[in-house]
Amino acid sequence: MSESKETYKGSNFIRNIIIKDLEEGRNGGRVHTRFPPEPNGYLHIGHAKSICLNFGMAEEFGGKCNLRFDDTNPLKEDTEYVESIRRDVKWLGFDWEDREYFASDYFGRFYEYAVQLVRDGLAFVDDLTAEEIRQYRGTLTESGRESPYRNRSAEENLDLLERMKKGEFKDGEKVLRAKIDMSSPNINMRDPVIYRIAHAEHHNTGSDWCIYPMYDFAHGLEDSIEGITHSICTLEFEDHRPLYDWFLEKLGVYHPQQIEFARLNLTNTVMSKRKLLKLVQEKYVNGWDDPRMPTIAGLRRRGFTPESIRMFTDMIGVSKSNSIIEYSLLENCLRDDLNKRAHRRMAVIDPLKMVIVNYPEDTEELLEAENNPENEADGKRMIPFSRELYIEREDFMENPPKKYFRLFPGGEIRLKHAYYVTCVNVVKDSDGNVTEVHCTYDPASKGGWTEDGRKVRGTSHWVSAKHAVKCEVRMYDNLFTKENPDEAGDGQDFTANINPDSLRIAECWGEPALAEAKELTSFQFMRQGYFVADPDTSKEKPVFNRTVSLKDSWAKEQQKG
Repeated sequence: MSESKETYKGSNFIRNIIIKDLEEGRNGGRVHTRFPPEPNGYLHIGHAKSICLNFGMAEEFGGKCNLRFDDTNPLKEDTEYVESIRRDVKWLGFDWEDREYFASDYFGRFYEYAVQLVRDGLAFVDDLTAEEIRQYRGTLTESGRESPYRNRSAEENLDLLERMKKGEFKDGEKVLRAKIDMSSPNINMRDPVIYRIAHAEHHNTGSDWCIYPMYDFAHGLEDSIEGITHSICTLEFEDHRPLYDWFLEKLGVYHPQQIEFARLNLTNTVMSKRKLLKLVQEKYVNGWDDPRMPTIAGLRRRGFTPESIRMFTDMIGVSKSNSIIEYSLLENCLRDDLNKRAHRRMAVIDPLKMVIVNYPEDTEELLEAENNPENEADGKRMIPFSRELYIEREDFMENPPKKYFRLFPGGEIRLKHAYYVTCVNVVKDSDGNVTEVHCTYDPASKGGWTEDGRKVRGTSHWVSAKHAVKCEVRMYDNLFTKENPDEAGDGQDFTANINPDSLRIAECWGEPALAEAKELTSFQFMRQGYFVADPDTSKEKPVFNRTVSLKDSWAKEQQKG
């Protein structure tokens, strides 16, 4: 694990539970957690919170954390997802060492436990269809009804279960159910299904099995087998905890403690894997790693850093109450991190040509600029300067209002790292649009200061037209127009709130150093925001994704809104 990574030490109720357990000598003084993703999709920012919590708690208290793939459903799982999960956890800075496990590693033991429940009269094979089981289950206000197959003998159930295992029945023809209480106020305790038939190839076990355990049955047993002390889950599993406890108690095996916390919800995005999969499959986005996605892969491609995500998860804390966090808080954590590490570069997205009429035509020079004013150790770079430059079109106005501090006819500005220039003329096309601004420069103002001590209010970034590198910039915005995308109305689903302007592609001119940008390297484009070199980038056509705007431009955007 990286030495620079801060451990998760925010005060929260889970941390307090662990401290109390250690003080009371529970679990022999051990702390052993696990991160248990299902390999049926890419991880998202909500999973990042769980990763940081589980690995962070183990690290802080000298314990261990397992990476476990809960692969009990072959119909939705894939090795692509397994590999992406490994990659994301490592990228966040965590190491499970030799403790990588799969639920499928324990399929044989799960089956033995199922047989034990049948022998003890605590499970039965049911012939009801899935729809009939739902009907028999009852409602939140009405008790359920017992299946007509509930009172089969243990011998008959054992025979049917063995035949299920051998593949004698079709998918959905039979299931194994726990025999608990059809009148329980907790609907999860009403004889839940614990095994179903699925004649499907499994990514890890191949065709060895045609019956697969349900998650609620496997979950606690996996924790028990691995010796987990604190099984940390999101809040939706709170109502499942009595079932978690029931299986472990009835089987008489080691019993970990399940603890629930509120899952992460962010404005203007969705966290459901089902919904994220729909976005991918129906091509609302360009794959799981699309920079508009809240997946860890998408955030990485957008330019987020592991440090910023860990900072964010620490800042929002852990609670028992569901809430929605402003996406802007995540962005601010990223700004704080990138401000310290991102090299500064100049790039012009909407170019206007500037000709410095008193600068020699056959002359060019290299000007010195710091890579990051926040970190002297990042050193300096040299930027080429010549007679013809590009500046941002918005940095010039022919008829400016009061308190306009950019360039205008007769006005003087400072070119960043270069000289003071004064506008002396403009060139227009046949429609009256300004196509060039002509300026003079003060040779004595090199580096942005003068002997007479005069100062100007405006500073513009620029690139030398002769040396500029043509780049593609992808300007990303929120994928959804509403803070809660599920508020669609008129029977529409969340996709009705897709933002049609969530991606804008433009060309820009950048200083030559951008041609050498390595994949996923972050930069601050002066006054434009933070950008990252996309994996699509090349020397022929560097591609940069806008990660996040700068604080001042972000504030202005909010005011306009």
